[in-house]
Amino acid sequence: MTTFSLRHLILPSALLLASAAHADEVSVAVAANFTAPMQKIAVQFEKDTGHKAVLSFGATGKFYAQIANGAPFGILLAADDSTPEKIAKENRGVAESRFTYAIGQLVLWSKQPNYVDDKGAVLKTGDYKHIAIANPKLAPYGLAAMQTVEKLGLTAQVQAKTVLGENIGQTYQFAASGNAQLGFVALSQVMEDGKLREGSAWIVPESMHEPIRQDAIVLNAAKDNAAAKALMDYLKGDKARAIIKSYGYAF
Repeated sequence: MTTFSLRHLILPSALLLASAAHADEVSVAVAANFTAPMQKIAVQFEKDTGHKAVLSFGATGKFYAQIANGAPFGILLAADDSTPEKIAKENRGVAESRFTYAIGQLVLWSKQPNYVDDKGAVLKTGDYKHIAIANPKLAPYGLAAMQTVEKLGLTAQVQAKTVLGENIGQTYQFAASGNAQLGFVALSQVMEDGKLREGSAWIVPESMHEPIRQDAIVLNAAKDNAAAKALMDYLKGDKARAIIKSYGYAF
């Protein structure tokens, strides 16, 4: 009887230990524009798989520099498609893992209601002191903003009033704090559940700039990491896509 009871006590414990042993974690470098949806996805991912995603947020250009210098990230969720492509060509990542997880949407936004019209004419009136734009050398959304301004023929006018953000997160903070009356930000930063959270906005037509195609890639540090593979699969699934879509992204 004693032996039988011990065996039945030990086996469940062994199974629990085996399950825990299969859980893994992966360090993920996440483009700043994707902060809110990725925070939600990471929570759901851990609940559904047992794996953990440890998130860092910032500018894609800075992440690239860190990866090139040996930073041990496992996955890059970039704000563009060119950086993951470059990483693959340089053999810093797993080329076949690369895919587009979202297509971003640029928006001209103000915290003030009724300040931005639905065609962005406020840019032409010049009735603002400062406009926040992410550094176009580091942030794809900043590059898209400058392409938009150039297409409107307003480069000189806008540049004279531009406050540069290091990344799209800082750019949003400039506009949200009121330090800049306007900001070119990611739609995901001001939209939730398909609605504008506050203020006023002009969703920039995609024809005004190059597509903001956002790619993911597994980096060499995580090529054999179970959590990395699981997360890449999860990002392609219905639960993650529903969250991504609710923040204004396309696929």
